[in-house]
Amino acid sequence: MAKIRFLGAAGTVSGSKFLIDTGETRFLVDYGMFQGPKHLRLMNWEPPQVKPSSVDHVLLTHAHIDHAGMLPVLVREGFRGKIWTTAVTAELCEISLMDAAHLQEEDARFANKMKFSKHTPALPLFTSEDAEHVMPLFRTIDYDEQTELPDGTQIRFRDAGHILGSATVEVNMLNGRPMRLVFSGDLGRYDALVLRDPAPVIQADYLVLESTYGNRVHMEDDPVKELTAIIKETAKRGGMVVIPSFAVGRTQTLLYLLRDMKVRGLIPDLPVFVDSPMARRVTDVFCRHIDEFDEEAKKVFRETGECPVHCPGLQFVHTREDSQKINDIRFPAVIVSASGMATGGRILHHLKYRLPDSRNTILFVGYQSVGTRGQLLRDGARAIKIHGEMVPVRAQIRTVDAFSGHADSIEIMRWLSKFREAPRLTFIVHGEEESSRALAREIEGTLGWKTHVPRLLESVHLA
Repeated sequence: MAKIRFLGAAGTVSGSKFLIDTGETRFLVDYGMFQGPKHLRLMNWEPPQVKPSSVDHVLLTHAHIDHAGMLPVLVREGFRGKIWTTAVTAELCEISLMDAAHLQEEDARFANKMKFSKHTPALPLFTSEDAEHVMPLFRTIDYDEQTELPDGTQIRFRDAGHILGSATVEVNMLNGRPMRLVFSGDLGRYDALVLRDPAPVIQADYLVLESTYGNRVHMEDDPVKELTAIIKETAKRGGMVVIPSFAVGRTQTLLYLLRDMKVRGLIPDLPVFVDSPMARRVTDVFCRHIDEFDEEAKKVFRETGECPVHCPGLQFVHTREDSQKINDIRFPAVIVSASGMATGGRILHHLKYRLPDSRNTILFVGYQSVGTRGQLLRDGARAIKIHGEMVPVRAQIRTVDAFSGHADSIEIMRWLSKFREAPRLTFIVHGEEESSRALAREIEGTLGWKTHVPRLLESVHLA
């Protein structure tokens, strides 16, 4: 009898990893990194909950670190199967995993130099060499193409609309009693900028469903209006707009909007610094795959011949030295840097320098996990710790929720409405517990489906 074990993203948003064991084959859907509070991050250092060499293959929904970030550890510890995903996701993973390795190596070196780590010496979770060993294992398939794996399992990837290359995964297991498992992955929004709508799925025996915003409805605010006001107000004060942003997806959406706003004359022609080597390389990937954009973004390319996710005044910052030179700028500008939750990366240096100045604005445009610096700032912290120092918060702290890449509860229900019949059981994952349980109640009350919110490491038999 097949069973599923929830190795991550159960009771929390991050660390997506699900193990399916049919008795004849074992495979993982995602193998992501825990992020957020320290007790979650420490789980990344624990021995794998499954023997990596016993896993036949991995099905990867998309390239975000909370879904793909532990693949280097899986491979280092003995996984030798194939990683099935879309071509764009494979390209993005080559960037995101190497970037994650470099950041961890840099942070370890910095911690050893400054002697603020509790461990001597401080070590990275995985190295660049570990990340490199993942790349040869990728095998790519197109959206909507049914592929049969060596063990007879049939898989199909559908566009999830979350980031470029993201997928909902359909798994048809034919050994024993035929059974279809569907993993929603991270569902995107309808009518989102740049990306296509989430593709519908019509049938599943078992559904594993994300619930990041399972208890929320996104405000219908106009992101252009909000962003225009924030940039103009900050520029009038002589300040900088500092935007912690995910390098994959969110930064490109911002650049698309900033391009539109500048072309229409809505904001001053300020310099836009993208201080993230990873975001620069990801933007290049986007520009190579304009065919996967939505129709409106494709139209921009057809009419201008320019990549829609570039904007006038855009400057990519390459070296750490150039990043530090931005501190010398005394005129208004926009700085976009990773990480989006301010948990690491170059954004920390910008926050450390810009937070104490009341002329500046720190603008959040994405989800902030509980316990992250981003969440603390959004909730009104008067000081936060960066590199072992308490930094006073005097800058304006603003949030634009309209940029969310995750479907809200209404959009999730819209996606579910396309199913022709109820799954036998719907597992609610990838959300804080309150969010997951709220979505479970909504599904049960509105659709009459049977749901279950699994605990971390729980196993469930699939009849």
